[in-house]
Amino acid sequence: MAVGEHKIPDAGCCYGQEMKDKKTYSVLEIADILQISKSKAYELCRQPEFKVIRLGRTIRISKASFDDWLNNLL
Repeated sequence: MAVGEHKIPDAGCCYGQEMKDKKTYSVLEIADILQISKSKAYELCRQPEFKVIRLGRTIRISKASFDDWLNNLL
């Protein structure tokens, strides 16, 4: 990779129209959106403001609840 080039994000990351169409975020997506660590993102998921869905060991956060929380901070 040449100097100044950016690595294309892994398949787990979504941008543009795909992000708007999503109903849930993963913990890693929350961390990426907020530019925080994965452990801090897990800590945020324990807050009652977030509607969390657990599928086995997988955690999904309601996009609507996250977006509402973020908009209230701004």
